[in-house]
Amino acid sequence: MYQLQVLESDRYKLLAEENRINMRLLPPPRGRILDRSGLPLAGNRENFRVVLIAERTSDVDKTLDALGELIPIGEADRRRIEREMKRRRSFVPITIRENLNWDEVSRIEVHAPDLPGIVIDVGQSREYPYGAHAAHVLGYVAAVSEEDQAGDPLLELPGFRIGKSGIEKNLDLQLRGKAGNSQLEVNALGRIIRELSRQEGQPGDDIGLTLDLGLQKFTVEKLADKLSAAAVVLDVNTGAVVAMASVPGFDPNVFNMGLSQDEWTAIIRDPHTPLTNKAIAGHYAPGSTFKVLVALAALEQRVISPDALLFCRGYVVLGNAKFHCWKKYGHGWLDMRGAIQQSCDCYFYEVSKRLGIDNIAQMANRFGLGRLTGIDLPGEKEGLIPTAAWKKKVLGEPWQGGETLVTGIGQGYVLATPLQLAVMTARIASGRRIKPHLVRSIISNGVARTVPFEKPPPMKVSAESLRLVREGMYAVLNSPKGTARMSRIRRKGWEMAGKTGTSQVKRISKL
Repeated sequence: MYQLQVLESDRYKLLAEENRINMRLLPPPRGRILDRSGLPLAGNRENFRVVLIAERTSDVDKTLDALGELIPIGEADRRRIEREMKRRRSFVPITIRENLNWDEVSRIEVHAPDLPGIVIDVGQSREYPYGAHAAHVLGYVAAVSEEDQAGDPLLELPGFRIGKSGIEKNLDLQLRGKAGNSQLEVNALGRIIRELSRQEGQPGDDIGLTLDLGLQKFTVEKLADKLSAAAVVLDVNTGAVVAMASVPGFDPNVFNMGLSQDEWTAIIRDPHTPLTNKAIAGHYAPGSTFKVLVALAALEQRVISPDALLFCRGYVVLGNAKFHCWKKYGHGWLDMRGAIQQSCDCYFYEVSKRLGIDNIAQMANRFGLGRLTGIDLPGEKEGLIPTAAWKKKVLGEPWQGGETLVTGIGQGYVLATPLQLAVMTARIASGRRIKPHLVRSIISNGVARTVPFEKPPPMKVSAESLRLVREGMYAVLNSPKGTARMSRIRRKGWEMAGKTGTSQVKRISKL
């Protein structure tokens, strides 16, 4: 008795306290995601859910039948509840349905005397007030899967959500916050008697983005009638993404609310892949937009002078193959500015032949093609800029001269994402190694910390070469023969520069 009551009294007192008091985690409010002006793109709202405490009802099936007359409960829900009942103790709440509307809550509360074991619980749910307008950038949250379990006790809380894509996934830890705790008095079986103390969690950080909501909505609406499309708007001086759109889109709210199997199947079988952010993961032949890089490579390698004239008769011959220009009867004599202005294929066939595939690839890589841009979003694809070594390694075949020609007009094996083309253009416009980014600031406990911006280093391309290419791109929109003249801004002082591009889906040569 002396050993137990005196020598080891502290140890047994501690064990008794641990048996009497339980600590439970409290989920923190998830941080908001804001646009550049502070408008909320993702926030939280009250989430009414109905839970079952099995020990409080003598017949679970009868209780669920009665509840099913008030709110829909599918067979899949009932099977899940049965699995949860086998895994958990009878006094542990099991979520039946979440995101109940007020009418459903009212019906359940009115019939509470006839629903033993049924309790209404209030938590928080993620809300995206603008639906699909910024879905691919924001991403969505969903329930924690077994693969997501990483030892964080928060992930084991009923109804807890984590980021599954977009900014929600990339900055999930910052948005998640830190858990609070509740100290509960329990009996020997673990049943709750009362709450002794409570400490609320620390809300997740708010994330300020570079997106402009107005421009984002405008961009999405402009693409709305397209079956599949993407667009990116960058600040050419900083790389800030002002708008990023991909269609078709999806409503991120439905993932938080819960999808039926039929709804999920329809999404993943859609041939236009609504879950894919085509701006960063869509692979497309850049077509004639690629010609500006061929022009830069040619100027830097000095395989042609900017004033040298080449004649376009509508096609060029290489071996026994003809490679056609988009203009059937040709453009006649053109210098480099004119070739960019009118997007002459034959001019760039000849320049590409002089350059060789490796010189073209080197310049393309330097301007961001065939490389990850490093944007702060998950799921980016690097595209493809082919070389002779690449073809030999991947396809086991030697490089052909005709493949250099079609590469020179942005076709063949060349693949790029819309974001890469935007980065390429920003680097030409600024003369600096622009890197795209979306996160502008992180707000923690009401204090905003702006993400530091470092001025990008200059591109290792001569200023004269950049000037000549910019002049050609200016002529594309503002000269009488420019391929995008109909899209020019007619207001003086607001002129644009750019480059059109259309990719063929059939062979461009004719044997």
